[in-house]
Amino acid sequence: MQIPVDSITVPERVRQDPGNLESLMASLKRVGQLNPILVTPTYELIAGFRRLTAAQELGWQSVEVEVVQAADEVRRLEMELEENVYRKDFTPEEILAGYKKLEKLRHPSVGRRLRKAIGAFFSHLAFWRRRKPTKAEIDAAAAAANAAADKEEKGEAPEADDENLGV
Repeated sequence: MQIPVDSITVPERVRQDPGNLESLMASLKRVGQLNPILVTPTYELIAGFRRLTAAQELGWQSVEVEVVQAADEVRRLEMELEENVYRKDFTPEEILAGYKKLEKLRHPSVGRRLRKAIGAFFSHLAFWRRRKPTKAEIDAAAAAANAAADKEEKGEAPEADDENLGV
């Protein structure tokens, strides 16, 4: 549920220094709040101090919260510690693999660009020659594009690049 940022009270915390919030603020701007802030029924902060501080610095008027029952100060402190201690960060290898996958999704493969370039080539050729490519030409171009995509997926260097295709 969404509640106004200024309705959340922050009791004494274990974490005193929220650290550098720039990357968290950039993430909140880019993709929004992914995890709710944990509060008591009276909107006392249990967990999510950095998210709350970043939202305040961004000027957000409201944040997503999850209201949880924390019967006493012992239970609230346990929850604050659990939220921060048992989290596992990505390994450097996992981060690298994730960003490589993201890059492939953001930027289509050479094979896909090759198929697009071949299609554009035949469109231009057909325009200038006032004819459409034959089925054999289309099939040959598609086969070449698929072969290039297969090579790329296997990690082999493609035989044609964008410069040679005029793209």
